[in-house]
Amino acid sequence: MAADPSHHGLHDTGSQETIEEGGGSWYFSRREIEENSPSRQDGIDLKKETYLRKSYCTFLQDLGMRLKVPQVTIATAIIFCHRFFLRQSHARNDRRNIATVCMFLAGKVEETPRPLKDVILVSYEIIHKKDPAAIQRIKQREVYEQQKELILMGERVVLATLGFDLNVHHPYKPLVEAIKKFKR
Repeated sequence: MAADPSHHGLHDTGSQETIEEGGGSWYFSRREIEENSPSRQDGIDLKKETYLRKSYCTFLQDLGMRLKVPQVTIATAIIFCHRFFLRQSHARNDRRNIATVCMFLAGKVEETPRPLKDVILVSYEIIHKKDPAAIQRIKQREVYEQQKELILMGERVVLATLGFDLNVHHPYKPLVEAIKKFKR
């Protein structure tokens, strides 16, 4: 059975991007992000988009800690999510599904991979934490397979949206070096 991406909150808008790809650069002014985001074009105001961004960051921090990945892997997943939503709308994509995909990808990129099954189970548990039956539901083969298909399809959408650019330069190393210089 072929899955319909729009049915599951995954939407590939193709080349209809609001924030243009600037030669592969991921640097945008605050104004560009706040006024021209795809979410703004879809009627989501700045306050709502800010809330959505914070919520997937919190979700990723929780997911990463439960998966016992290093903080740098969590940070990479957050960056992937931010980059995704610079080019895609929150109105057309489920932020937690996208975040789950980004954690799975970040694990591979940072060489701290977690099995897809673990990522799916932990993510599903967090998303449905108020539903005590969720843990039993995800253990059912058809529910698990549906989630697996959703995440693998999402991986293709995220990779295409990011233009397969998975390079992330975190400030940690230069920051630590600068701190060491001050401590002398």
